Amino acid sequence: MFMSNKISDTLTFECETGNYHTFCPISCVAWLYQKIEDSFFLVVGTKTCGYFLQNALGVMIFAEPRYAMAELEEGDISAQLNDYEELKRLCLQIKKDRNPSVIIWIGTCTTEIIKMDLEGMAPKLETEISIPIVVARANGLDYAFTQGEDTVLAALAHRCPDHKLLIEEKELFIKDSTIQDLFSFLPLRKKEENIKSKKMEKHSPLVLFGSLPSTVASQLSTELKRQSIQVSGWLPAQRYTDLPSLGCEVYVCGVNPFLSRTATTLMRRRKCKLIGAPFPIGPDGTRAWIEKICSVFGIETQGLKEREQEIWENLKDYLDLVRGKSVFFMGDNLLEISLARFLIRCGMIVYEIGIPYLDKRYQAAELLLLKNTCKDMSISMPHIVEKPDNYNQIQRMRELQPDLAITGMAHANPLEARGINTKWSVEFTFAQIHGFTNARDVLELVTRPLRRNNNLENLGWNDLIKKEIDKEKIKFN
Repeated sequence: MFMSNKISDTLTFECETGNYHTFCPISCVAWLYQKIEDSFFLVVGTKTCGYFLQNALGVMIFAEPRYAMAELEEGDISAQLNDYEELKRLCLQIKKDRNPSVIIWIGTCTTEIIKMDLEGMAPKLETEISIPIVVARANGLDYAFTQGEDTVLAALAHRCPDHKLLIEEKELFIKDSTIQDLFSFLPLRKKEENIKSKKMEKHSPLVLFGSLPSTVASQLSTELKRQSIQVSGWLPAQRYTDLPSLGCEVYVCGVNPFLSRTATTLMRRRKCKLIGAPFPIGPDGTRAWIEKICSVFGIETQGLKEREQEIWENLKDYLDLVRGKSVFFMGDNLLEISLARFLIRCGMIVYEIGIPYLDKRYQAAELLLLKNTCKDMSISMPHIVEKPDNYNQIQRMRELQPDLAITGMAHANPLEARGINTKWSVEFTFAQIHGFTNARDVLELVTRPLRRNNNLENLGWNDLIKKEIDKEKIKFN
């Protein structure tokens, strides 16, 4: 076993050769079709993809959601049918029934294997039906299911308007409307609002990328507004027609750690300037995120330390439950580094951070904050294992006996049977965990298994459960 009692002052990284135990990335449709309100998602795949979507999303066809399956059959795979004509027929039906602002084709493993030229067909079909078609290959060849969103956002980044062209158009419009403004009588309040918005826009444009519920996105925008920073737009926007403008003068900053492909596209293809900040998960992460953005724009933060302290005060009841408890991340959704850092700040001991894939450049600021947090809390640095082997992990867990394991759904029941409390990592993906006010929701998820055990102890069930677990351990050994 690699763990030692000596407090380490550096992060240790290891790469194993385990299989990826995760959902398929096409599951990103579950939250993206709700986020982009005027979109329609067409998943091009087999019956298996359709079964997965219906089971994972829990939406029956009678609900008429804004996504559908273009089901590949034997004729498609053996190239006996014309893929273009079939997709054209489906897209015309979508246009007739829903008339979306954009149709997003989601490629799957099968389209990769049979080399279906979705990117070649999309521009021609787009011209014919007069609806934008975006192609995103969110297939099972990725490392984690959350990277499906990364692929879709990277594809949408190419469709964002050019910031420089928009500025030129705006200047022309202002020149044309100058004479009209001289003779207009705006109400005093409206004039004050215009002056205030101009002051807020003194800094360069800022675009935030990452799909969050509208309420959470508004909270983060409001927190930045308190520091005199105006958010120019979000990628993705609530409507495809409201995508933010991008260009060399635009600063971009991510809110999720699994968006490295989007960050690369924004920098290399759209020439944006990336703000490398920790992610706004937990009060400490949110404060560091805001401070980094403010420092880039040369703005001194106001009342941020007090704001963070206020949130920690409100979390006291949860902190008493988790303080001194240990947690083991098996690795599933690429949120592990950020969650581990927050839980360490809460007083928990993190034995290991398993993660399917780690982009050290994109997560550099988060890794630095993790390191500093461990030093501030005077605890040993957690071991970070990329592409972990689950068999080896279970052996380490048997020795370490953590109070909680955050794991994929496949491993939860077997671990519970061996006396280890578990929490599904997928719940953190769908929960509202960003920003100051949602830190409570993270701890609510983490403490639920611990509180359940406390309740069982009060009912006197623990002795009976321990006997059953001992029997299982004998069988396991």
